[in-house]
Amino acid sequence: MEQILETFNRLAHELLADEAKNPVAKHIPTNDLYARLDLKLQKTGISAAELETALKEIVFASPRTATPAFFNQLFGGRQDKAILGDLLSVMLNNSMYTYKAAGPQIGVEKVILREVCDMIGWDHNADGTLAPGGSMTNFMGLVMARDAYSKTARFSGIDQTMTVYTSTESHYSIQKNAAFSGIGRDNVRKIVTDAHGRMDNEALRTTIKDDIANGLYPIMINCTAGTTVLGAFDDLAKAADIAKEFGLWLHVDGAYGGSVLLSDKYRHLIDGVENVDSFTLNAHKTLGTPLSCSIIVVKDKKHLHDSFSNDASYLYQTDEDEFNPGKTSIQCGRRNDALKLWVLWKSVGTDGLARIVDKQFDLADAARAYVREHPDYTDYSMDDTVAICFNYKGIPAEDICTLLYEHSELLVGYGSFRQDRFIRMVTVNANNETADIMAFFDTLERFVAEHTALFKDAARSRETA
Repeated sequence: MEQILETFNRLAHELLADEAKNPVAKHIPTNDLYARLDLKLQKTGISAAELETALKEIVFASPRTATPAFFNQLFGGRQDKAILGDLLSVMLNNSMYTYKAAGPQIGVEKVILREVCDMIGWDHNADGTLAPGGSMTNFMGLVMARDAYSKTARFSGIDQTMTVYTSTESHYSIQKNAAFSGIGRDNVRKIVTDAHGRMDNEALRTTIKDDIANGLYPIMINCTAGTTVLGAFDDLAKAADIAKEFGLWLHVDGAYGGSVLLSDKYRHLIDGVENVDSFTLNAHKTLGTPLSCSIIVVKDKKHLHDSFSNDASYLYQTDEDEFNPGKTSIQCGRRNDALKLWVLWKSVGTDGLARIVDKQFDLADAARAYVREHPDYTDYSMDDTVAICFNYKGIPAEDICTLLYEHSELLVGYGSFRQDRFIRMVTVNANNETADIMAFFDTLERFVAEHTALFKDAARSRETA
């Protein structure tokens, strides 16, 4: 093990040194991947030196998500204290289903969940769990909504046509989860949004009424705190009123933006959160922990137990259910995703987590200001988000993003809202500074100026396609 740790340290030190000089890994086209890297598996083993060489090639070729050149996904950067917690989780290798297998790590998780519930404003009846990602926590919210509506569905299956309501800008997992839960993709109602990407609550109310009149059974409203493209926040207070009016479960997908819960400055974006039934946030997004660290909390913990508990005499042999969280999780074997967040939270405090969130909004404000001040840019952004949406010189967003990627300059993606398609830059790396944001624009502008022929070729290819 000591030799393995030495190998890890060498690779980590070399990677960090190379990242400082080359913030984007050299792009390998998919048709060259297996020729360029030694990925094959063989019958006999190889030496430690050969293994280290193969690992270094793979590590150095992998996308660099922690550098100031990565703005592509809703995660990025490195919080060193959180990495310490994650490394220790791997070493300890506890499974988080029983106290017997995880010991104090169960307490670590419970403390985090209790803090989140307290911040929302829920009482001692609230609780939660962790799962591999926002898609999974959204699925758990939907299953609890289904079971809260029908006491028999989890035993005998669904015998009614249930309907679920979400915005046209919500996460794609909502449709998948409807399929998994037996509700069906066709029974998800995509509610139109306003000009700022927020769910139109009057259209929501009308759609629910129409479904009831047609003999259907509405069970859940899914609100989004930070939509994937624009970063918009649905109005939770108005949605809560509608949920109460029709007796529906109200779930909030806060995987992206739910961490504003920790910020005094931006908490207003989720006003009314205390009135929802379930709420998710991903600490691996706007809190910067390593993947994955997805939290779901529920106002009444009995729903966790009702939907996910199942007896297993070979597993639950000691301690009370309160310390055996396998009974309130969708998983059995489950890695310890709580320790990384606990180490970060313990080291910087709640105020430190708030500073991480606020820093990301500050960086977004700096980026938006640059876009809005320069005539070569077209701005599609909304205020109070960490998503900056724009186009440059009328060049198609997909051309700029793809060519920057293929030439190993920047990693940034594009998105669409209504009829517009644009570059979407996200400032979720709180280790960045304003200078890094300006360097992003400098790189983009220089690249476009130096590669006019590439963009003309891309335009011709699209015309002839």
